[in-house]
Amino acid sequence: MLSITVRTNDTRHLRVTAEELAGLVRRIGAGADSFLVVQRIPDLPDVYIQMCHKDGGDYTLEHRDGSAARHFEVRVDGPEPMVAAMTGWARQEPGWGDGLDWAPLDFGPPEPVPALVLEADERRELEDQLRLTLACGYTDRARLAEQAEEHLVSGERRPVSRAQAEQLADRLWLERVGEQSGWIGETDPERLARAFAALEETGITAREHFTCCRSCGQAEIGAEGEPEARGFVYFHLQCTESAAVGHGLSLLYGGFDGSAATTKAVGEEVVAALTAVGLPTVWSGDPSDAVEIRPLLWRRRLVG
Repeated sequence: MLSITVRTNDTRHLRVTAEELAGLVRRIGAGADSFLVVQRIPDLPDVYIQMCHKDGGDYTLEHRDGSAARHFEVRVDGPEPMVAAMTGWARQEPGWGDGLDWAPLDFGPPEPVPALVLEADERRELEDQLRLTLACGYTDRARLAEQAEEHLVSGERRPVSRAQAEQLADRLWLERVGEQSGWIGETDPERLARAFAALEETGITAREHFTCCRSCGQAEIGAEGEPEARGFVYFHLQCTESAAVGHGLSLLYGGFDGSAATTKAVGEEVVAALTAVGLPTVWSGDPSDAVEIRPLLWRRRLVG
């Protein structure tokens, strides 16, 4: 698998193979998709490669290497140079762009971003909330910037502009990326993802970071899985935040027939799946009690 995300007009693909990437490139322009953007995992600000093509026209390939001042473009008459360049870029191969007639794109001088002026307590509140969101691990740079812009809004007061929000979000994003670069091996959230994938295969709908709270989760989980699913397990945003600050993770579960017997059986399957991937559980066996994972070191790697 290549450590990239690939976006087209209406789809997003995570960690594709080289062959899958080639297939996505070759189909651009042939149907609804007219562009393709490739970003690294984790996403890095102003680092990407992208292409566009409309049936009958040239193929345009662009890549940005850290800033608008390092943004380059080339036009070619077929998809194969695109496939080679994008695959080489994804693999970070030396000289991946050699042989193409790159030209710099001039975007003009960047608009200056005014310094963000906040009271100390407001800045602390905002940055603490953004760091918590990053620690949860389910956001991307665009959503983090949106949160930075909206968090302190009150009535007509909007103290953080979009540009300031993007700048702040990128700084804190890179701070977290630096932290996770020191994580070695499989993390507890990755073990949890394996357990949830195994449960899905046995007919239990399993969702991570699902809805904002228990009320919404209970109301919406029924529409999430396959029609033949026997039961469900999930954790919501508040559960994730609790795990991110070191309090363990609560899993909510149940049977779709509403019976205590089925709920208990689902709970037992959940505990077994977690145990199989090496995660410690605390559960009374009572179907009215949540399954707890603790101790738990919540290190979910950012994707973007």
